[in-house]
Amino acid sequence: MKDSEGEVAVHIARQAVDAEARGATKGNVDAPESFREKRGAFVTLNSYPDHLLRGCIGFPEPTFSLASAILQAAAHACHDPRFDDLQEDELDSIVVEVSVLTPPQEIKAVDRKKLPEMIDVGKDGLIAEMGPYRGLLLPQVPVEWGWEAQMFLDQVCIKAGMAPNMWLDKRTRLYKFQAEIFAESSPRGKVVRKELS
Repeated sequence: MKDSEGEVAVHIARQAVDAEARGATKGNVDAPESFREKRGAFVTLNSYPDHLLRGCIGFPEPTFSLASAILQAAAHACHDPRFDDLQEDELDSIVVEVSVLTPPQEIKAVDRKKLPEMIDVGKDGLIAEMGPYRGLLLPQVPVEWGWEAQMFLDQVCIKAGMAPNMWLDKRTRLYKFQAEIFAESSPRGKVVRKELS
């Protein structure tokens, strides 16, 4: 994805977040042709300048066009059930981040103990699922928290509502994906590509 497209992605998300918090209509979105392709996407809202999570919602599977996925994720991120709804007076003290995902690929391991070696921290995001339980962590999460691969696996199981070591259970399905991440450097400021190394 070009940096210019990343900029468009963040502007679309910011427009949707501003409209949602103000209770305004979304209006039309002007996006390049590439935004019609079905892609998974997440929108993350962080407080500024302390960068505490304020909301994060998205679609891991390429179910919607990229433009639609970003618009819906941005609106839903304003109502992340872990937090109070985003208020209009907070709009100038949050930064908007968009993660555009590759389709999730199942991680196949005969020996489950070898799973940590199959994960590239700083590159891979993870999904864990078993029956009704499902959790996802974006690639930036283990980097922000300083987790090794095994802790990352534990944490994605916890996110799914399971015991931390359930990744060792053959019934737990694990998927990895990658993301291109673009974020405002300050509220409504310059959009930058986030490198996780």
